[in-house]
Amino acid sequence: MARSNPIASLFGRSPFKPTQEHMRKVNKCVRHVTKLFEALCDDDQEKIKTIKDQIFALESEADDIKNQMRAHLPKSLFMPVDRRDLLEVLDLQDSIADTAQDIASLLVERKMEVMDGMREPLLNLVQRCVDACDLATRVIDRLDELVETGFRGPESDAVIEMVDQLNEIESDTDQMGLDLARSLFAHEDSMNPVSVVFWYDLITMIGDLADYSEKVGNRLRLLLAR
Repeated sequence: MARSNPIASLFGRSPFKPTQEHMRKVNKCVRHVTKLFEALCDDDQEKIKTIKDQIFALESEADDIKNQMRAHLPKSLFMPVDRRDLLEVLDLQDSIADTAQDIASLLVERKMEVMDGMREPLLNLVQRCVDACDLATRVIDRLDELVETGFRGPESDAVIEMVDQLNEIESDTDQMGLDLARSLFAHEDSMNPVSVVFWYDLITMIGDLADYSEKVGNRLRLLLAR
């Protein structure tokens, strides 16, 4: 008769699986942002509304996972990582999905017009921010392996390298966002001043997708440094 592992039972249900499930759901939410801006560039308002509903549905599913995790996360001293650290990672992941939802809301509530020459740099910025979220998801997917190796060794080195790549992607998005903002301001004399403000806010929100993704990676880096 197989005997249960008394040490494993101290951990209860692993908190890492729901954390990873939450991040994957967040990533699906962010991937829809690409479709959202493609629809914007095509001036397809109906498609924007449809994609907005899809983003809201995914964000709601992510919230359900988040709330269940907060309610059932073990408080045992035998957890492989500090409970507060895991909750902080969860909050950062949640901020990514919330930002995607905010972007979708803005594009539905206010009709935004894409200026001539803005399509390509705008879509490139969005894609690079999606790249950041994709990589942050891959980092979170390595949590189980990190625990198994005691946050040391080749697995830890591989994750640190991924976090470094994530930092580089976020730096790329900073520069791309600045370039896009400069292009916006170069045309501000021919634009409605209110539209300029909304576009600047929108560019900032797009960049926040990469910023929060980077913070997820950096939080894992801190765990590895302990």
